[in-house]
Amino acid sequence: MADLRVERDGPVVVITVDRPKARNALAAGTIEELDAALGELARSDASVAVLTGAGDRAFISGGDLKELEGQRGKEFAAAMAAGMRRTLDRIAELPIPVIAAVNGAALGGGAETAIACDFRIAVNDARIGFTQVLLGLMPAWGGIERLAESTGRSRALYLLLTGTVLSGREAAAWGLVEESVPRPDFESRWRALAAQVARAPRPALAGIKAAMQAAHPGSRPDLAGPAVADFARVWADEAHWRMAADLERARRAGPERA
Repeated sequence: MADLRVERDGPVVVITVDRPKARNALAAGTIEELDAALGELARSDASVAVLTGAGDRAFISGGDLKELEGQRGKEFAAAMAAGMRRTLDRIAELPIPVIAAVNGAALGGGAETAIACDFRIAVNDARIGFTQVLLGLMPAWGGIERLAESTGRSRALYLLLTGTVLSGREAAAWGLVEESVPRPDFESRWRALAAQVARAPRPALAGIKAAMQAAHPGSRPDLAGPAVADFARVWADEAHWRMAADLERARRAGPERA
């Protein structure tokens, strides 16, 4: 795969988004590869999967806006949002747990990808934020309902409406990630965690996940229609493109803010 590395370590599969020049942003091709990798996971005999990013700057910095900025129509936006939402919904439907190892920035669509995993471990200095509102957008890949499930309604709305970016340590205190680890210990810790989970028989892991999915669904395809339609409207709105241009100018003029 051009944008992903998929490695097998015994019963653990590690999927790494590997686009360092784009800070591991999700391009259309990356999304297609991720969907294919999840499909292979469903057919494999692996017990645990880990999703992480290459390098130490970014887990997934969001969608690849440079690739997407030429596509401003509602139809494109709806198709893109519906497709990625279906891809992330596959994580909840897999018979094995998927751990997000958040090694750096997880912003916008990157935060949605992290929250779609079954649980998360982050490096202390990670930057995690649902920053879509800073671009005049909204999460459309299932992140709103998943965030509320993790943090509660009020905290979720606070994060969604302000675009606040949390460190890994802060995200753990908010219930957005389950562990926060110093960077020197990070890789060894997430690998040990994956190995610990993988020691259980796969049928036991599958049964636990299936029961949890029944009680607390990690995917809500019934909510997709309105969310995708609302996203398409705000994507096509000129206010979104003005805010995106303003944010890009601010980034070029000073320190990175989102």
